[in-house]
Amino acid sequence: MAIGRNEGARLVACLSSLQRLGLRVVYVDSGSTDASLQAARDLGAQIVELDLSVPFTAARARNAGFHALNPAPAFVQFIDGDCVLEPGWIEAGLQALTDHPDIGIVTGWRSEIYPDASIYNGMAQVEWHRPAGDIHACGGDMMVRADLFRQMNGFNPGIIAAEDDEFCIRVRKAGYRVHRLPVAMTRHDANILRFRQWWQRAVRTGHAYAQVGAIHPEHFHRERQRVWIYGAILPLLALLSPVLSWWLSLPLIGGYSISYIRTARGLHANGLPLGKALHQALFLCISKLPNLAGLLTYHWRSWRKQDINLIEYK
Repeated sequence: MAIGRNEGARLVACLSSLQRLGLRVVYVDSGSTDASLQAARDLGAQIVELDLSVPFTAARARNAGFHALNPAPAFVQFIDGDCVLEPGWIEAGLQALTDHPDIGIVTGWRSEIYPDASIYNGMAQVEWHRPAGDIHACGGDMMVRADLFRQMNGFNPGIIAAEDDEFCIRVRKAGYRVHRLPVAMTRHDANILRFRQWWQRAVRTGHAYAQVGAIHPEHFHRERQRVWIYGAILPLLALLSPVLSWWLSLPLIGGYSISYIRTARGLHANGLPLGKALHQALFLCISKLPNLAGLLTYHWRSWRKQDINLIEYK
């Protein structure tokens, strides 16, 4: 089951990778204005077009795709329209769910198709590099038990980002495992080539920290703490230092320096070349500022009881 919006050639690659495996494919389109719908028709996918009068979310799209599977199979593979499925993954995922009834969601390894196209794509490649085994949550590329999906009432359609995290949390609270196999699952085309795209994606991430955290306070707790410290408190001290005392600038310099060094060392220890580790660490430190913007956006919208609309970055 694939979802997308204006993915163009990426969607063609996605659906083609599914078609080659002889899978039944449902594609859910969230108001594309390019040739995505025609491409999906040409590739023989069953198409679901979302109602334009209701705000789009990936969660809503995935739910609509699942309900279009009539009759639904025992297991459903979800995939984003900017990804292609790796050969051998379906067999590995099915085997894991069949052999282990306590696994509710199984996922694998995702990698970037063009990690060297930009620093931002390279950061996404590192973001996807996670250990195998039982995990707290995974991304939207996942294989799920259909009966469990119904039991959980699917994804929360009101969550605009990290809806996959929130779904995994509920699955684990229901007593099931979320498991990552040491198997290549999908290749992803982030296509983040400009600073503004990266910034908006980081704003969306901050929004996710706040929105999912409001439902499950234990989740993203450390992430929210870091955003408040490095995105709000330390910069505020720096702004106050010319008025009150120059000593107030020391926590900012020291805090960011320690955070930068630790981040770079961690990236390098995980196999990233030193130059790339230093470069990516800089952006990860800066990211706390757009994260804060996203976090505050969520709280502002909630306080004003406004609609929680998408934050798009490409």
